[in-house]
Amino acid sequence: MSTSTIKSVFWKGCRDGAPFILVAAPFSLLFGVVGTEAGLNIAEIMGFSVLVIAGAAQFAALHLMIQDAPTLVILATSLAVNLRMAMYSASLVPHLGQASLRRRALVAYFNFDQSYAMAIIEYERNPERPVTEKFFYFLGVVTPVAGAWYAFSLIGAVLGESIPTDIGLDFALPITFLALIGPMLKSVAHLAAALTSVIVALALGGLPYGAGLLIAGLAAMVVGAETERRMT
Repeated sequence: MSTSTIKSVFWKGCRDGAPFILVAAPFSLLFGVVGTEAGLNIAEIMGFSVLVIAGAAQFAALHLMIQDAPTLVILATSLAVNLRMAMYSASLVPHLGQASLRRRALVAYFNFDQSYAMAIIEYERNPERPVTEKFFYFLGVVTPVAGAWYAFSLIGAVLGESIPTDIGLDFALPITFLALIGPMLKSVAHLAAALTSVIVALALGGLPYGAGLLIAGLAAMVVGAETERRMT
């Protein structure tokens, strides 16, 4: 495979991923600010963003840490929020399963909502692409998004309380998930799972330590799987 082909695929991924900077930047900036207000130093905030690189899980964990929740509850909640990554990974196996271990490890680390959404759309559109091209497309998508996440987490951590938290930076979270999830609701099972998660999460919103979110996630997976089983 020629170097020019790899570069072309990589830059296509960069172009496709670039619009997500518009939501990754304010979201990560907000995390840096909130982390500072919660008492984390810059190294702890950046370690959080680099090691976890999953915004929803980071905010959930930080919220529970502020509440002095037990460590096991924090870990369980973060894991539950990120369980969707396991499903993303399973979906990518037919396309990237033949890649080298090092490349698969890199994909696993950068496998978040935006990278998965763009990659799976591209892979389903061009399933005949070689594994190497698919890998470099994925790498291209994550480059601008992850770069923005790291950079603006640092900016938020450095500026800290000088950035007011009431300026509406948190708009990025719901917009991101609406933009990603909406196009993926392609079947009755998808709709059933989404509707179940919304209803259960709202009904159990008063439970401590975000337990309602855990139950909602599990209920949605059960309903979605059962709906698909009955339909097939």
